[in-house]
This record gives sequence, structure tokens and C-alpha cells, in this order.
Amino acid sequence: MKMLFKTVSAALLIAAASSPAVAQQLSPPVIVIVDMDRIVNESAAGKQAATEIQGKITGLQTRATTLQTQLKTDADAIQAGQANKSLAGAALEQRAKAFGQKQQQAQQEIARLEQDVQRSRQYVIQQIDTAAQPIITQVMRERGAAIALAKGAAMQHSATLEVTNDVIARLNTSLPRVSTTPPAAPAQAPRQ
Repeated sequence: MKMLFKTVSAALLIAAASSPAVAQQLSPPVIVIVDMDRIVNESAAGKQAATEIQGKITGLQTRATTLQTQLKTDADAIQAGQANKSLAGAALEQRAKAFGQKQQQAQQEIARLEQDVQRSRQYVIQQIDTAAQPIITQVMRERGAAIALAKGAAMQHSATLEVTNDVIARLNTSLPRVSTTPPAAPAQAPRQ
């Protein structure tokens, strides 16, 4: 009987040691909050890239306006030729076909330029994110943090948890500029 009592007592002690009371003794994890949008938009590299990308957007808009003007001139000439009967039959068909091709080429060119701007933006974000990650890890270590959350992932947080300004300051030193020219897109294999 004494042996059974000792075994039950030992089992109770082991169970008590692994109970929620032990879990309550652990300290809560330290969390830091990082606003990657601010890092991209407010860092020196982000601002420099934004200026360059805006130049690309302005160039795209200028090219779109030029193409639009050329297409309008051609369309007006076709309509005028139809109205005064100087353009009819095969000549009209040929001119309309050429206009359609020119319009399609213009749309393709603008789509390519827009895609280039999007690729530039994505490449800038990628470079900034890659450079910011080790900085965030370093800040986490310094603050004793176990978790870094994106600002958008937290419904509410104390301003003391926010480390974005510190990350931006360090990033400005380590990465003052980025390239807005992404590497060439890999060639797609032809479909069979």
C-alpha cells in the first residue's frame, strides 16, 4: 500500500509539473511591428526609385498621347476620304486594314511599357525587402523580440512596438539606391 501511495504521489507531482501552471510561468513573447509600405515609400532608396519610375510613367504617357494623336489623324483621314468619296473599295479596305494593324501595334506597345513599369516597381520592392530583412532580424535581436509582424497584420498595437523608423534609418545607410531596371525576363518556351 505504501508503494502504491508513493507511485500515485510521484505521478501527481509529474502531472503537476507539466500542468498549465508551468506554461503560465513563461514570459510573453516580445513583438515588433514593421510597416513595409512605409519602408518602401520613405526610405532613401524607395524615394530615389519612385522618382525614376515616375519618369518612366511620364514617358509612357507621352508615348500614349503621341500614338493616340497619330491614330486620330489616320482615322480622321479615312473618314474624310469616305465622306468625299476619294477613298472607296479596295483602297478603303487596305487603308482600314493598315489602320487596324497600327492600332493593334500601338496597344501592344503601351501594354509592354505598362508592364515594364510594373516590373520596375516589383523589382524595387524586392530589392528593398531583401535588404530590410537582415536589418529587421538585427532589430529583433536588439529588442529581444521573438516575432516581427507586418503592420497590417495587427489590428491594434502600442507605438512602442513599432520599429519602422529604426529600420528605415539603417536601410538608408546600407542601401541608399536601388536599380529600377529589372533583370531581363526569362524567355518563355514556345508552346507545342
